[in-house]
Amino acid sequence: MKQKTSLRTDYVQIMQKFTITDIPDLDLCVLASLEALSAQKLPSFHFSSYKRPLVIGSGNAAATGKILFHDSDAVFADESSYVEKLEKIKAIDGVILISASGGKHAPDIAKTVQKWDKPLFLLTNNPHSTAARFLSPDQIIVFPKNREPYTYNVSTYMSLILAKTQEDPKKILDFITTNIDSISLPDFSSYGAFCVIIPPQFLVIKEMLDKKFVELFGRKIAYTISTPEFMKHATTVVSRPDELFISFGGDNTLWGKHRLAIPLPPTADYAVMMAIGYYIIGKIQKANHPWFQESIVAYCKESSKIFGQDVQPIVE
Repeated sequence: MKQKTSLRTDYVQIMQKFTITDIPDLDLCVLASLEALSAQKLPSFHFSSYKRPLVIGSGNAAATGKILFHDSDAVFADESSYVEKLEKIKAIDGVILISASGGKHAPDIAKTVQKWDKPLFLLTNNPHSTAARFLSPDQIIVFPKNREPYTYNVSTYMSLILAKTQEDPKKILDFITTNIDSISLPDFSSYGAFCVIIPPQFLVIKEMLDKKFVELFGRKIAYTISTPEFMKHATTVVSRPDELFISFGGDNTLWGKHRLAIPLPPTADYAVMMAIGYYIIGKIQKANHPWFQESIVAYCKESSKIFGQDVQPIVE
């Protein structure tokens, strides 16, 4: 287990100075993102004029799109399915492409979508992205971000979600440092499996939490993410003695021998759930072997070959 480090209050400064040899854990990145976004004015976006927009994203961007447009009649797609959606769903009247970097699959998607002659917009955190070459300035909405390790994408997609929900990042930061840090957390390294139980109204954020477990732990740690109602459907037939059940926003009185309850504010929206969910996953990361830190440089080298683009382990 790696040595634990205490968090300081200059979170943003830490993110500006870290190197590949001292990559911060996800929990610190959450605090820095909330601190940085508290001082930022977020752009607004309004797509209510489109009755059936197609929302396209890859990985975390796809999950973010579902959060941003969960209350609309949107069609959702990723890099593998967007062409089929455009071909088969004639009612699609606009396209929103979400990509923090505006790179990797985004340029090909932006170029290909133009064949359908539908209004196209890019939501990104990179004003100089490759995808931007295929759009005019009025089709691009740029959101602020922090310097972060590759794949973390905390400040990037949190800025989009905050712009949608209008939550106050300073209040979220205060809630974490006051209400979450006061909890006596167990030794997460003593558990080999985690069952995360989220409130049903946050079902669409499941993909983002799932992605973080994959990115940080791969197959080293077993996990599942469910709502209380889904938990009732044979999710605990086979159990293991080293599994911790973490419930957000309420006590779990039904499942598992080892339980941890994490509070949420009464008025919690998606940015709160993302921030606190990521924060606890960061605490699990901090307590375990630094698999991500050991692997990210080699992963980025391989990804650079796969995408034919320069993928750096630190996103400036």
